[in-house]
Amino acid sequence: MIGPKVAIDSFWLPKQSSTLAPQVDFAWDFVLYTSTIFFLLLMIPTFYFVMKYRRKKEGEVTSAIDHSTRIEVVWTVIPLFVLIALFFVGLTPYVNASVAPANALEVQVTAQKWSWSFRYPNGTTSPGKLIVPKGKPVRLVMSATDVLHSFYVAEFRVKQDAIPGQYTSLWFEPTQTGDYVVQCAEYCGAPEGDIPSDKPGGHSDMLATVQVVEEQAFKDWLETGGEDKSVPPAERGKKLFAQWGCSACHSLDGTKLAGPTLKGAFGREEELADGSKVKIDENYISESILNPNAKVVKGFAPIMPVFQGQLQQPQVEALIAFIKEQK
Repeated sequence: MIGPKVAIDSFWLPKQSSTLAPQVDFAWDFVLYTSTIFFLLLMIPTFYFVMKYRRKKEGEVTSAIDHSTRIEVVWTVIPLFVLIALFFVGLTPYVNASVAPANALEVQVTAQKWSWSFRYPNGTTSPGKLIVPKGKPVRLVMSATDVLHSFYVAEFRVKQDAIPGQYTSLWFEPTQTGDYVVQCAEYCGAPEGDIPSDKPGGHSDMLATVQVVEEQAFKDWLETGGEDKSVPPAERGKKLFAQWGCSACHSLDGTKLAGPTLKGAFGREEELADGSKVKIDENYISESILNPNAKVVKGFAPIMPVFQGQLQQPQVEALIAFIKEQK
């Protein structure tokens, strides 16, 4: 990979955890320190001359000052070369970040209010957690189902918008194992209705995790489809409920949020927006997950994202099992 390398982490920025991070940090430091040096080179003499040549008494006449071609050439040429250097220092990480290696692992990313989901080439879907191998390039192909979102991992120095109706991409190669926070760097709204102050939800809670593991551990995880079959369905459903950010709109304690509470939901009868009534059973829950705007409960807006194509049938069944346990 071309471009300057930095042997140590930047003093100003988070830990470097990708191959691109040193190049981005070098560009940051170069701009910062170059700007600081030129600021001091300009401000210190300016302050000195202001004090030295200030008017000391009334009626004092300033001597005539002629221009200096030599000085004018110097202060034109030097900044010109500095700007050219700044251009190439910024160009290097930009070019390297724009094109992923041909052998990169490709993962489909779907952004929606207010969660991230990741789908691997073998069909495995991982909501809220992107598991990748250390030392291998990973290319994310991203889209959004509702509004603009932005995928941002500070330690990797990568950020890219996820746009409805379009595909965007970014890539990175992690260099250290561990968990890294994915943040949405594009304001994407807040839940409607009366939201408790301790459960704000929305944009600020649109988080996910990038878990970097050793290559063999990644292969083992991918072979099982990311599912631990020994865990009871309700427990898997509880985990999915948290990973997909369902708690941002659906409470488990009876609190009214943007969506109906799930406390005691299974088996009760609800009135829909069109005036008809429906019993909350397995069929209704499944339909409400995969096509949520088909039958909306009265008093709530049809804002729930569609999970058709994002959740596999075993995952839907696990969520149903979890909801059935909410008494």
